[in-house]
Amino acid sequence: MYVLGNDAELKTKAWALLRNVAASNRSIVTDAEVYQEILHRYAAIKRLEAVQPAFDLMTKYVARVFPIDLAIIEQAKEVLFSFPALSARDAVHIGVMRFHGISEVYSFDRGLDAVPDIKRISSI
Repeated sequence: MYVLGNDAELKTKAWALLRNVAASNRSIVTDAEVYQEILHRYAAIKRLEAVQPAFDLMTKYVARVFPIDLAIIEQAKEVLFSFPALSARDAVHIGVMRFHGISEVYSFDRGLDAVPDIKRISSI
C-alpha cells in the first residue's frame, strides 16, 4: 500500500524494496489478509480507485497467496497471547508465517520486531 500511498518517503522506500526483491529472484508470498487490508484501508479513506492498482501490483509480484483458515487463526491467537502489543492483523500475518515455516517478512512495521523468531526486512 505504501507503493501507492501519499507519503513520498515511504513510497520511495517501498518501490526500492519491491524492485530489489523482484530483482533478487526470491519468491514473494503473502496472505489473504493483505488483500482485505487493501480493501479496508482504501474504503475507509474513500480511495476505491486505488484498489485495482494495488491488486494488480500484488498479482504481478506475489507468487502465492496463503489462505486464512481456522488453523491460521489458532496460530494468530497464540501469537496475540504471547505478544499482546501486536495488532490482530499482525498476529494473523505472523500466524501464517509460522504455519508455513516462513521467518522473514518485508515490512516497514516496526511492531513486528517484538517477535523474536521473525526477521523484518525493510530494505535491501
